[in-house]
Amino acid sequence: MNLTVEDVMTREVVSAGAATPFKEIAEALAGRGIGAVPVLDDDRHVIGVVSESDLLCKEEFREQFPGEDYRPPLLSRVRHRPGSRKAIGVTAADLMTSPPVTITAERSAVTAARLMNARDVRRIPVVDHNGRLVGILSRGDLVRMFLRGDEEIAAVVRDDVLHRALWMDTGNVRVSVRQGVVTLSGRMDRRSDAAHAVRRTRGVNGVVGVVDELCWRLDDVPACLGARHAVRGVTRPDS
Repeated sequence: MNLTVEDVMTREVVSAGAATPFKEIAEALAGRGIGAVPVLDDDRHVIGVVSESDLLCKEEFREQFPGEDYRPPLLSRVRHRPGSRKAIGVTAADLMTSPPVTITAERSAVTAARLMNARDVRRIPVVDHNGRLVGILSRGDLVRMFLRGDEEIAAVVRDDVLHRALWMDTGNVRVSVRQGVVTLSGRMDRRSDAAHAVRRTRGVNGVVGVVDELCWRLDDVPACLGARHAVRGVTRPDS
């Protein structure tokens, strides 16, 4: 039901070696319209990543290095040490951010999105369990998950959520989807079952939102939890 990194990653990856020159990396980024390249050792292990921001350090710190005899104040050197080092770099080894943020192909796309957000990166090299490059995942790859059609989403909700994942009678539940927003309506036996169906539907790739119009016959949710569910959805008793 949930897509993995392998399902959405790009398999053909532009990469660099540690000795790849600055100009060659810049040409690769500009020519291929990409924002970063992984840096590999001779055995295709990912040892770092060079991004556009790494290259731009050279322009950012240009005024600090007007001549070979110039040395910026000590406080400035300490504050900008990583950027200053990259500003005088001429190869991928000088420019790269290391250690790199990587992910394995079997991890979920949701996990990858959270990792990108937490580490504030736009691309993540995908590696095998030995650290060798097998692909790359970008934010654009993840955004494309939301291009899933409404009919496909509805089929996944019916087949994977209602029929396979839930061990309960869902024959009276109706599913409709418009622009990625799923509406669940109809009747279920228990309030907890209805809430579970809504939660599982929210986890389907491509779902933008869930409108909960389910009714239930038996309220089996404790009062303290029931108030919380009442705020989150419109699930109601069957009248």
